[in-house]
Amino acid sequence: MVKINENFLKLEKNYLFIDIAKKINAYKEKNPDKKIIRMGIGDVTLPLAPVVVEAFKKGCDEMGVKETFKGYEDSGAGYDFLKQAVADYYKNNGVELTLNEIRINDGAKSDCGNIIDIFGENVVLLTDPVYPVYANSNIMQGNTIIYANSNEENNFTAMPSDISVVNEEQKGFKEKIVNVVNKIIKPSLIYLCSPNNPTGSVYNKEQLKEWVDYALKNEAIIIFDAAYEAFITDSSLPRSIFEIEGAKKCAIEMCSLSKTAGFTGVRCGYTVIPEELVVKKGDTTIKIADLWSQRQGSKFNGISYPVQCAAAAVFTDLGQKQIKENIAYYQANAKIIADTLTKLNIKFTGGINSPYIWFKCPDNQSSWEFFDRLLNEIQVVGTPGAGFGKNGEGWFRLTAFGDKDLTLEAMERLTSLLS
Repeated sequence: MVKINENFLKLEKNYLFIDIAKKINAYKEKNPDKKIIRMGIGDVTLPLAPVVVEAFKKGCDEMGVKETFKGYEDSGAGYDFLKQAVADYYKNNGVELTLNEIRINDGAKSDCGNIIDIFGENVVLLTDPVYPVYANSNIMQGNTIIYANSNEENNFTAMPSDISVVNEEQKGFKEKIVNVVNKIIKPSLIYLCSPNNPTGSVYNKEQLKEWVDYALKNEAIIIFDAAYEAFITDSSLPRSIFEIEGAKKCAIEMCSLSKTAGFTGVRCGYTVIPEELVVKKGDTTIKIADLWSQRQGSKFNGISYPVQCAAAAVFTDLGQKQIKENIAYYQANAKIIADTLTKLNIKFTGGINSPYIWFKCPDNQSSWEFFDRLLNEIQVVGTPGAGFGKNGEGWFRLTAFGDKDLTLEAMERLTSLLS
């Protein structure tokens, strides 16, 4: 008889956004003439930048000519022309990388989940609220999960002092708060996301330094999701964890062009694993980058040549100019939402340096109650905070990736509802 991975049975039966889709579809069946404005899923709405499209076409043209046709890529880690473009981008932000430290992928989501293949059974620290991929991937792996509480008190920027312990019980997880910081269980893998999905909060350099110091002290590795770094406008805020002293000895960084350059349907990103990142096994020093190369060589064939051509165009001077215009469009949407919440005297995080706006549900409603209220009364769809963890209950996420006119209309409807 076939044996299954029973860790999958510990997952929630329905993914958050599947539940949302079911509610929307049920509403549409009963109200086919109602105009629904969707501000829940963080999918982009603006097309690819013209320079990216041209590079994409050129790459496709080259695939149609024998002399320039590309088959399997030798390393599967990306062509040097794209890795050099990424390295130059980091250098402009004050971080020096070698090409061997950069691995091209099909977006941050895949690598955030797949990276745990190279590690054994671990205690994994997540912040709560949490992007579901981090939690689900580690549940599938059978890892023990502990949480650092992000909440209203710490402005949704969890620190090591906010750690609590989670124990497995009856196929679920039961939390036990620890008064003295994590003396019972110490994490060996730490997931951080900044700017954060879903809360829109951003760590400053001092806060990230505290996390780096914590990881170094406990011989842990930070998996840093920087998918939204391009939305940071405050120059004092770090766009890469490698801006922090010591991070190359304890961190892996993942980034994506999905939100930066509209690659949600194209799929391309990159993972940075420093040469300095090693673990000891007896007298043997093991490079994490070498393990990842072995994993990818066995399970991944790389990103197509035309997509990598398109990605490289993002990092050209013209590419940066054009994608920044798109980002500014979304930032303007975020400001519209933030200004509306400010006028309504609703507490929120995000909206600045982030495409996400995370706000407290009015009238002490639960997240799902407020979701139903918005859908049924003003036909606006967001994401219930409870879907991201216990600390998300009573909070709600909107995204700025929509159409400007629809964003304005949604905020007019919200103002009418709550005024």
